[in-house]
Parts: sequence; C-alpha cells; structure tokens
Amino acid sequence: MDTTKILIGYAVYLPIALLLTLYVSRTLFRNSKIYMLDIFKGREEIAFATNKLFETGFYLLNIGFALMILKINLYDNNYQELVEALSYKIGSFSIYLGLMLFINLYFFFRGKRKAKEGLKPLVPQPTRFTGQ
Repeated sequence: MDTTKILIGYAVYLPIALLLTLYVSRTLFRNSKIYMLDIFKGREEIAFATNKLFETGFYLLNIGFALMILKINLYDNNYQELVEALSYKIGSFSIYLGLMLFINLYFFFRGKRKAKEGLKPLVPQPTRFTGQ
C-alpha cells in the first residue's frame, strides 16, 4: 500500500487543525478579557489568570481531539478519496471547535450572570413590622 497519500493527508490536516485552533482560541480569549474583568469585579490579576487557564484548557482539549482523530483511512488510495477524507475530517473538527466556542461563551455569560447575582444581598433584609 502506498502511504504517500496518507502522509500528504496528515501534512495537510495537521497544520489546518492547529491553525484553526489557534485562530479560534486567540479570538475567543482576547475578547473574553472583558467578561472576566466584569465577573471578577475589575480585579485584573485574577481575571487575566483565570482567562489564561481557560485558554490553556481550550488548547489542550482541542489539540488533543485533533490528534485523536488524526487517522486517515484510504481504501482505493486515490486523490479523490484523500480530498473527501480531508474535507470530512476538517469539517468535523470545525464543527467541534464551534461547539467548544459556544460552550466557553456559555460559561462566560453564566459567570457574568452569577457575578451580577452576587451583588444582591444573600439574606433578605428585615422588613419593619408595623403591627397591623
């Protein structure tokens, strides 16, 4: 079996998967700093540190998944099949990245909502009893 086409597939898939991950991550975490500052009430140090931890986790999950689905099977070993396998693999990975993006956005919005709820008193304030 000729492994040249499979190696070409790997050489095409890996840079695309890594660049897509890098682009989505940079876009997401550059813009999420505002949410983190709001969630942590302007405390820059903890907001940026938390944002960096989210970013690191995002890289680990997505690059790990990209490597996990790396295997390319070619049965007829022709270029048409290679292009179809690559389009399926890159398309699937793009959908996965999109889902991961929206999951992270959900966590940012949820954190912002919880931070706003934290501004309300936890214990209801006593009301005056008028005796009526």
